Amino acid sequence: PPEHVVAELEPRLGKATIEKIAVNAVMAGCLPTHLPVVIAGVEALAENQSGVMMAAGTGSYAPFWLINGPAAGDINVRASFGATSPGDIANAAIGRALAFVIRNICGIRKQIEDMAVFGNPARYSWVAAENEEFSPWIPFHVEQGLKPRDSAITLCFPRDYRQLMVYGTDESGLLATAMAGVGPLPSRSCCLLVTPSSARTLADRGWTKKQLAEHIVEQAAVPADYFGRLGLADPGWLENDPARHVFRPGQENPKPVRIFVCGGFGSWMAFLQGGPAPVTSKIVLPSGWETLVKRYRNVVPTYLRY
Repeated sequence: PPEHVVAELEPRLGKATIEKIAVNAVMAGCLPTHLPVVIAGVEALAENQSGVMMAAGTGSYAPFWLINGPAAGDINVRASFGATSPGDIANAAIGRALAFVIRNICGIRKQIEDMAVFGNPARYSWVAAENEEFSPWIPFHVEQGLKPRDSAITLCFPRDYRQLMVYGTDESGLLATAMAGVGPLPSRSCCLLVTPSSARTLADRGWTKKQLAEHIVEQAAVPADYFGRLGLADPGWLENDPARHVFRPGQENPKPVRIFVCGGFGSWMAFLQGGPAPVTSKIVLPSGWETLVKRYRNVVPTYLRY
């Protein structure tokens, strides 16, 4: 029912009812088939309150939403070339709707709760689907305990986003790029976006997502002379860790590095660093879903018909 409260959202304890979520979705240009994804996104926001609170600070954290499962294909969420670029209705509208929820229901207003010094263009809309079709590894939502036929949305709240052309397309080049892309300061988490072609190269050499993530956690370290070369004294953040690890698994975030297969075929990697652990929420599809999908599947940007 419209008055059903999906979640109470910090910092202003706004009640996210079905009606309010739908209003924000309509303002964002969502189709009816997008609403179950937006509702699941609100549930992820409620679970990841630390991420929302960081967005209300002086940093410039931005929500990155990853969609998995059959629903992503049903509603045309882009997973391949240009997955995070503008130009796709589902990616843009879902991200925009959740951005509206953050402002209108969470209650995060510029220069009041949101004191981000620079801001972040990714706060407008930052949504992609994992490229499950061409991934050699299990999808992320299955790693989180869901079934392959389930659909889900995952919320990350990174501070930084970087793309690197890989040092080489072989195993050693890809591993070197994964290490080089990690920032040289202590970090709570990192999500690594790997293209399907790079994922296939690593998988053929026996690497799993889990092994790659563990390798990065173990090998990523702050150089001993890093601060000295900057003309600074070592701040002592790493005094209790002789290896000077960038990532330190703990109870709050036992898996600080996550791997997503995303984008088209090419020699690039992308790094989303900082923020709390990702949160995954199952997308609950309504009755009559197939009928809805059939009705709206062909609603695509006009330029695609040129």
